[in-house]
Amino acid sequence: MMRIMTWIVATLMAMPMGAQRTRQDSTLKPRLVVCTDIAPADVEPDDMESMVHLMAYADMFEIEALITSVGWNCDPYPIAWSLYMYRVMGAYATDVKNLMKRSGQKEFLTMEQENACQRIGYWPSAEYITSRVVMGSTNGGIRSIGEQNDSPGSELLIRLADEDDPRPIYVAAWGGANTLAQAIWRVKQTRTSDEVKNFVRKFRLYTITDQDMDYAHRMDRARSSHMWLRKEFKDDLQFIWDEGTWQEQCELGKQNWTQHQQYIQPKGALGKEYPNYKWGVEGDTPSFLYVLPNGLNDPEDPLQAGWAGYHERGMCPDSLTTAWTSWQEPVRSISVGYKQRFYPDEMADFKARMQWADRGEGNRNPVVVVNGHRGPSPLVLRVKAGDDVRLDASKSYDPDGDSITKNWWQQPEIGTATLDIQGSDAAEVRIPQDAAGQTLHVVCEVSDQGPYLLKGYQRIIFEVE
Repeated sequence: MMRIMTWIVATLMAMPMGAQRTRQDSTLKPRLVVCTDIAPADVEPDDMESMVHLMAYADMFEIEALITSVGWNCDPYPIAWSLYMYRVMGAYATDVKNLMKRSGQKEFLTMEQENACQRIGYWPSAEYITSRVVMGSTNGGIRSIGEQNDSPGSELLIRLADEDDPRPIYVAAWGGANTLAQAIWRVKQTRTSDEVKNFVRKFRLYTITDQDMDYAHRMDRARSSHMWLRKEFKDDLQFIWDEGTWQEQCELGKQNWTQHQQYIQPKGALGKEYPNYKWGVEGDTPSFLYVLPNGLNDPEDPLQAGWAGYHERGMCPDSLTTAWTSWQEPVRSISVGYKQRFYPDEMADFKARMQWADRGEGNRNPVVVVNGHRGPSPLVLRVKAGDDVRLDASKSYDPDGDSITKNWWQQPEIGTATLDIQGSDAAEVRIPQDAAGQTLHVVCEVSDQGPYLLKGYQRIIFEVE
């Protein structure tokens, strides 16, 4: 794995002599691609809002591509609108010096090292981020897919998938995913069917509704290249079609707009680029919150509830294709319920990070350690029905020395057996006799008592024999 090996060498070279390498040092960021129809604030400001939000979390994602592309309000996409992306990049260039202090980062890696692999906690240089901004498909719909639709964005997606890197590539479609569809179409012209399958299986796609068409025709699903992707690659492409969570994100943002005015817009250069809302607030944000490695959910399993709600596999609104969705009841209400539950945590987290952008100091999240396990990946335990299992979170801590409290809860949508959970620092869990053959999920949620009351999470998965 040349890309992984390059990163390991780069990391070792960047470490001071005698430094101890911890589990966190070897945790790689998830690979993220954004397809955005970013636009002027008087047209549609929510992409600018979500882009500012994303840049405040640039230490959590390996941002592989920021692709400006077609969406509801722009078919064809006006190339001049891409300048709004560069405004956010310029603001990041100013604030990253403060943001780096959050993780104690003193300097940037070289561009060669940044282009290899990045670990969670590393703030990339503005030069690196800006180099990942490319133009994608300027025309939408299945009608545009073909010989004339290649773009720097589709070509970059092909190169990313062909890299010797085992990590999946998460594509967050804030507008249409036409650029990804074009990349797959192009690969189909030159590769075998098995090679195409392997190429497609590198990607995970999260679409905020279906915006691969003009707004007036949004209900004519057959116009969209998204339908083609779901039909042709139903067994190969993890496709999440969000209908529900993004609307709730918009509404909760409107209800909490005074917090954005007080804690986001005045903070740093990034805050100055955060526009007032027009229709809703940050409707595209769930697409990257779904991938956020905060320990709450593994994006490889859409059943795991998190800051982007909850999804089940089923029939799509087109009544023809299947995907992971949240548009029908009771799934919609479940997903919206989780969005409402976690929104205060999400908002508090964003406010704290914007304080770092503004002042270079602030609060950090508590670190959750359960049975010696820490990090974003779930703790998987194989148990038997009737077992008593001890979950020890006493080693959890707050990096700022704040006092912490712990809460344990079960996600009831996975499995049917109900767990009896008792305790705080160390929880005693009784595996019921009727749980045999099931998989059950518990979350340890840790809150600090510092500014904004930040949260940390660890998911525990019981595989019951």
